[in-house]
Amino acid sequence: MLIESLNAFRTECFFYFCIMQQIFEFDKSSLECIKKSLITYTRKFDLALILDSNSHYFPARDHLYNKYDLIAGFTNKSNPSELITGFDELHKIDQSLNHWYLGYLTYDLKNQMEYLSSNNPDYHNWPQLLFFKPSILICIRNNTIEVHSDNKQTAPQSVLDELYSTEEQFHAVKNFNLKPRITKEDYLFRTKNIMDHIRRGDIYELNFCQEFYDYIKIDPYSTYFSINTNSPAPFSAFLKFGHHYLLSASPERFLKKDNSKIISQPIKGTAPRSPDKTKDDIHRRNLLTSPKERAENIMITDLVRNDLSKIACKNSVVVDELCGIYSFPQVYQIISTIRAKLKPVTFAEIIKATFPMGSMTGAPKIRAMELIEKYETIRRGIYSGAVGYLAPGMDFDFNVVIRSLQYNAQTPYLSYMAGSAFTALSDTEKEYEECLLKSYAVNPAQNPVQYA
Repeated sequence: MLIESLNAFRTECFFYFCIMQQIFEFDKSSLECIKKSLITYTRKFDLALILDSNSHYFPARDHLYNKYDLIAGFTNKSNPSELITGFDELHKIDQSLNHWYLGYLTYDLKNQMEYLSSNNPDYHNWPQLLFFKPSILICIRNNTIEVHSDNKQTAPQSVLDELYSTEEQFHAVKNFNLKPRITKEDYLFRTKNIMDHIRRGDIYELNFCQEFYDYIKIDPYSTYFSINTNSPAPFSAFLKFGHHYLLSASPERFLKKDNSKIISQPIKGTAPRSPDKTKDDIHRRNLLTSPKERAENIMITDLVRNDLSKIACKNSVVVDELCGIYSFPQVYQIISTIRAKLKPVTFAEIIKATFPMGSMTGAPKIRAMELIEKYETIRRGIYSGAVGYLAPGMDFDFNVVIRSLQYNAQTPYLSYMAGSAFTALSDTEKEYEECLLKSYAVNPAQNPVQYA
């Protein structure tokens, strides 16, 4: 009798785990329809994250090391124990190697890792950190879709059926005309002071950001769909946490871990695109040869090398590519790739050594963050933080939250932030223009490459 019961238990467990994860094939031509359904599907949940590499737009980007075309996770906040909301709770991730986690880190997490503070107004009030175990997880790569579910009532096949039957609920979106938090004159005054710090040797480089905002109601789902269509990016993300939304068209990777290998790909150096091929080629060549733009990237590459050396095996930190030029719908960017072999370290130790990312702070990093707090006028929130996933076995991939809209539906408060790096060679007027250029990526009514 005991043996029969044990066999029955084993059969039930086998069935249970089989239905929890299934892999289905699909025609690649239907990928865009699936993505539309996924965005609509998030309306049902309190907490959802879609990470889209837009692989159809970047088919040859081997430098991106992307393992998935898309990852989407969904859950409701009915079980708070499934959420990680504090830096001191990150050890739970290391203890759960058989689970997926999706989530984010805000810029203000810096205050828990260094003797820093944030006293500027916070108009979005994101929790500083959040990771969740998705009750439904969808992973797309090549022409397969993996569906994971944590209960028998929501079997993978039924999830897929519901997804395919979901009717798209998108509305027309209009151009945003968000207003600057500070005037251009104030921007130039503040950045002149930053340049004085650089000349005195307080810092070598600093990323200064400004905010554009309004109190306006939007449909975040339709807006994200429009942004992702007009400005596809390799680290695009749609995050929903209650009434908080992030709509991101990020081109930048913060950190990726693949077994013992860790990779960072900072972006520093920007030039506009043009629909005129001759002008477009000139913009690209100018970026490639610009001493100022290359200096920005090289300084941050050196900072990232230093950060990774704290958690890397001896002599394993290498620069695979220095100052590569890559094209995106609105801009050209300079990207460097730094790789290292990890020592036996925890996820929290990796984040403590590397966050916030150098491309959004400056060098030296701590002094740069002190001056950012002094000269910026609001808290960044999730902007210049990171959004991503941790897979079973502790591999992970996180973006840098730039080219993004933050939306608080309760208030309702909508904003985007844009910044640029200041070095000794910077022209404050041109840095201001660069902020405006970057804003096109999160303009939902903007057609790609029509403004330079």
